[in-house]
Amino acid sequence: MIKRFSFPSTFEIALLLSLIVFLFALVLTKPEGLPHLSYGYSVLGFWKSGFWDLLEFTMQMVLILVLGHTLALSAPIDKGLRKISALIKNNTHAVLLTGTMAMAGGYLNWGFGLVLGAILARKIGEFAQENNIQINYYLVGASGYLGMLVWHGGLSGSATLKVAEQGHFLQESMGVIPINQTVFSAFNLYVNLFLIILLLIVLYLLSLKKFDKNQVSLGKSGSSTHSKSKEKIGWILGLVMILVICGELFFSGDQIWASVDLNFVNFTLLALGLLFYGSLSDYVQSLSFAVKGATDIIIQFPFYAGILGMMKYSGLLVLLADDMVARSGTATFPLLSFASAAIVNFFVPSGGGQWAIQGPVMMEAAQKMGIDLPKMVMTFAYGDQLSNMLQPFWALPLLSITGIPAKEIFKYTAYFFLAATVVFGLSILIWLA
Repeated sequence: MIKRFSFPSTFEIALLLSLIVFLFALVLTKPEGLPHLSYGYSVLGFWKSGFWDLLEFTMQMVLILVLGHTLALSAPIDKGLRKISALIKNNTHAVLLTGTMAMAGGYLNWGFGLVLGAILARKIGEFAQENNIQINYYLVGASGYLGMLVWHGGLSGSATLKVAEQGHFLQESMGVIPINQTVFSAFNLYVNLFLIILLLIVLYLLSLKKFDKNQVSLGKSGSSTHSKSKEKIGWILGLVMILVICGELFFSGDQIWASVDLNFVNFTLLALGLLFYGSLSDYVQSLSFAVKGATDIIIQFPFYAGILGMMKYSGLLVLLADDMVARSGTATFPLLSFASAAIVNFFVPSGGGQWAIQGPVMMEAAQKMGIDLPKMVMTFAYGDQLSNMLQPFWALPLLSITGIPAKEIFKYTAYFFLAATVVFGLSILIWLA
């Protein structure tokens, strides 16, 4: 019997990429006269040396997902989403409202926006069903995924926040780039503005199309499971942390942008979560649930770091960067980098893991060609977030919460992919003009 093809898991892809990079390093960087077996062992040593180089970055990525997810599950957010879902009057309302909230949440934090969009889509589906409002629930669900199309240009972008951090792993080669040159640059703000406007137009047009009015039957998802504990340790601790944040920003003066990095964002998410829950025990209960969603990051990032170690210590990194410079120029490199980031995202779905592998090569080549580094960081970010609309890795929580089959989501997210490709592509061309 012929077995059906099953797409490899993201962890299996990480292992495959490790093997591919090992073979490239073995063939392309081996010193003359050194036996392959001996050099192969050296490359494995490079892999081991790099394996733990990104431990801090790994923990930062775990926290930014888990803390954002936990915040989205809090009682105030749950109550607010119920009130928002009661505002819908028709299908267009449902679609535009879900898409707008998902993008706003994703811009603030990708983990928060991902869960927020999924929960809101579910609650709108339940409200519509209870009140006999005909909605295209599949399109509403797809709209709830839009946070993953804006996140890397927002406040929790892996690459943008990492390069703003003192001591980040590329600082020796590219320095520190504060977020006012990336996230809050005029270039990125205009790109996001045009992207959101176009996506809302696409959502409106899609909402007018005929749809199957008997898509799914939803039961109630239940009310908040918080125990409503009377202890307020979480509230007190959260308030203290907010005061620390405000003080840090107030005394930063002209260096306010330099203080906003991954650690700052995670500290803020933790503070808000503790404030929203009030009870420390309730917060820990939801946190324990959210941690399950970070399993892939925990196990995969050391392998991405190992890949970076082989590329860095073998000299393959410089070799690849030189090749990219030779094969492209200042007029084509940004567009090629954008396209490559979108493609690589299919195989390395974590933006942080992808930056660890692809970022060093891109930045090395960009520096050799004298290309604006902050804009190159954003070019990478746009490509990384673009192909989220075509690959299912980060859609799994949404599919689980909404109960919508993957094929029904992606037939709509394909339109979002095309719209974003136009915005990002034209923006990069205008920059290069």
